[in-house]
Amino acid sequence: MADLTHADSPATGGHQYHIALERGELAEYVLLVGDPGRVARVADRWDEVSLRRSNREITTATGTYRGMPISAMSTGMGPDNVEIVLAEVMEITDWPTFIRVGSSGGLQPEIALGDLVISIGAVRLENTTDFYVHPGYPAIAHRDVVSALQTACQRLGFAHHLGLTATASGFYAPQGRAMRTLPVRYPQLAEELRRQGVANLEMESSALFVLASLAGLRAGTVCAAYAQRIEGTFLEGAAKEAAEARCIDAGLAGIHLLWQKDRQQEGDPRAGSPATIGGRSGER
Repeated sequence: MADLTHADSPATGGHQYHIALERGELAEYVLLVGDPGRVARVADRWDEVSLRRSNREITTATGTYRGMPISAMSTGMGPDNVEIVLAEVMEITDWPTFIRVGSSGGLQPEIALGDLVISIGAVRLENTTDFYVHPGYPAIAHRDVVSALQTACQRLGFAHHLGLTATASGFYAPQGRAMRTLPVRYPQLAEELRRQGVANLEMESSALFVLASLAGLRAGTVCAAYAQRIEGTFLEGAAKEAAEARCIDAGLAGIHLLWQKDRQQEGDPRAGSPATIGGRSGER
């Protein structure tokens, strides 16, 4: 197999292969969502939308929210999609900050349907990140993002929890869900994770945390509990829509707090100082 050098990569240069964006079309503050339809629901809360674009399952909006340049992007489902999006976003931005606004299944009894879960780290049940780091490498949310999301939830009065998130590579067998036609290798996975104190189960955060950490960037996740895996209950209809709205509002408030903090520290929040923007040292 031929060696794929940096110069050969479709994610290098101007127009990016999968996200269909080039430098200048994406803000340095990015909300990541799974569902392409959620991008419009995020952008509807902004003061202005200057760009809308879709390519494959990746939909992007860029605009301003309370004076802050902001983008929202869908990744689709799964850590492999997150890897593609982040690799290409990093090519056309300088010091991006990422907050994932998603859905998950609660694993602890105190997490009620519709509650928000702020991830402090993720259990790597996927193997996408194994192609970047040793299997023992931790997936950790950036402390500044965790703090901003917690403050946002407190100010908004949203029921929320801080805890570990497990990231699976798929929805059915990789999360221990029983199926009529296919065997499941680990049917007790959700219960095992509960006993280990894991708060919720989803499909994207560990890839986000590992790749952002490797690049010296800030990243975090807030997810609504659409399901209670231990009890076997699910949100539907208006209650599900309300939980999604709370999650979006928490993500927007959290990333706006980070933008305000950056402006206070640097004047220009994207000045590129590794001491304050994402905790980087050196150049990428």
